[in-house]
Amino acid sequence: MSDFWTKGWVKFPFDPTLAEWIGHALPAARASTSDPEHAEWLDCEGTWFIGVDALPNDPQGRVGSSGPLTGLALSFIREHYGDLPLHKGQVSVIYPGYPRPRRWENEAATRYRRNRDAAHVDGLRPMGPDRRRRVDEPHAWILGIPLTEASADASPMVLWEGSHHILGSAFRDALRGTPDEALHEVDVTDIYQAARREVFETCPRIELPAVPGEAYLLHRHCLHGVAPWADAATAGPDGRMIAYFRPECTGGVAEWIKTA
Repeated sequence: MSDFWTKGWVKFPFDPTLAEWIGHALPAARASTSDPEHAEWLDCEGTWFIGVDALPNDPQGRVGSSGPLTGLALSFIREHYGDLPLHKGQVSVIYPGYPRPRRWENEAATRYRRNRDAAHVDGLRPMGPDRRRRVDEPHAWILGIPLTEASADASPMVLWEGSHHILGSAFRDALRGTPDEALHEVDVTDIYQAARREVFETCPRIELPAVPGEAYLLHRHCLHGVAPWADAATAGPDGRMIAYFRPECTGGVAEWIKTA
């Protein structure tokens, strides 16, 4: 786990404490996929339930009658990042046939989703007709918690190891000299795209399958995405379901760039 800062990711072994929490979280996550309130999140022609804020947990991670979200991963996070309140978790579900085009997605974006795993850095939301990117959501970290069993080739998380060094340096260049209160207004599109191309050329692509009871943590500047569903991949009726937590830095974009 000590090489997290070098690699930009760490996977935690099976944790009974986390497995117990999953026992409470899974029914709530499952219910969210058929809740009319979250119907808009079913996209990619029915092959991806995006599920943003779909898990009804409290700021300590309690779901239903569970205790707070604790265990190996959370202990590591608190040691290195402190204790942040949790937002409602994302319930990301991939189904056989992924990826299909998203609603309103053009052909180039669909091709990028298929050939490059829709690789991205979280928080750089495209805005406006030209889809220019700014640091809209300065996440502190990204934690993935698998909720269901699925084969290793059932659209696992994908990351580019060491990419956080290249991208972090690019973001610092883009934001240098800007007052803290204006950092969220800086257009980082061009420098982000150039750094992303460098990552594809120089960083190893890692697939990161995991099973319930395991978890993984990504550095906030780590380039990552989702692999296509392989022809021979298998999963239960709930699909490949993962809960994601990515609370925002309390110090905003200034903290996001200066303390990474």
